[in-house]
Amino acid sequence: MLVLGPRRIPPVPCPAANTNTSVSVLTSVGFRQLAVEDYAEAVQQSRPDIVVVLADVPHGVDKISRKKIEKMTDRSGKWMREQVDRWSQGADSHPVPFKPAIFAPLLPVDVDAQGSYLECMTKEFMDDLTGLAVYDVSSVTALPDMLAALPKLSFSEPATPHRLLWEISQGVDIFTIPFIGAATDAGIALDFSFEPSITSQQDIDGPRPLGLDMWQLSYAVDLGPLAWACQCYTCRKHHRAYVQHLLAAKEMLGWVLLQIHNHHVLDQFFTGVRKSITEGTFDKQTLAFQAYYEAELPAKTGQGPR
Repeated sequence: MLVLGPRRIPPVPCPAANTNTSVSVLTSVGFRQLAVEDYAEAVQQSRPDIVVVLADVPHGVDKISRKKIEKMTDRSGKWMREQVDRWSQGADSHPVPFKPAIFAPLLPVDVDAQGSYLECMTKEFMDDLTGLAVYDVSSVTALPDMLAALPKLSFSEPATPHRLLWEISQGVDIFTIPFIGAATDAGIALDFSFEPSITSQQDIDGPRPLGLDMWQLSYAVDLGPLAWACQCYTCRKHHRAYVQHLLAAKEMLGWVLLQIHNHHVLDQFFTGVRKSITEGTFDKQTLAFQAYYEAELPAKTGQGPR
């Protein structure tokens, strides 16, 4: 699935402010202004599965003034009209108009503060919107019913599976998860699951770690898989000692095998989450997960691949 959005996760702070017609972005040749019309055209050219509407979303600001909020809502509403109209009409280069799944950003302020922007969504674009892009999970509370029912894509940078579960409980549906890559870079093999069988801590002495630091020398002679119940390619074909050796030798294959494993762990995690929601056991299983696993990922001790 290809998601096109104006901000990477985690985002790169830009020294220049957004303007009435563009946002400041980092490119391969330095900081530039990305015009709304150029972004809209890029959507037609790249044809993503999901496109996040360009909006005036600040980053790294602790407190947003009322004047700034007014400017954000005015710009974002105006830009949405320009972009959605263009995508709905298609581009001349395509004989069949291309219309992506459009996710409108929720501004990272209280729902009441962006009331005019949300009203613009509900009155003008409900038939065009597929979902909402969320930069601050607190902004999903008290949404109008029509918007609350839309799928929500989080760009909030959750740092742990515990945070993922909390955001799911708040109504978030789709995630970008930077801690997968961060764990891989740190040489950590994730090791957790969200299964109905996890109900107590009777079989362990204290909470279990969320992963294994493969830089530890104790794994140099360990012929077990990265995670005993895992059926990913790495765990079926290789053992801990081999991965530890690759990391110690600075071989890129070590991080590749860890990334394969870590993505599989998250795939299985969400499979368990979806099952629990279907069976009505999500809240119970979340409490069990929180008791069963440590709150944070293991600390980084080794060097990354770059």
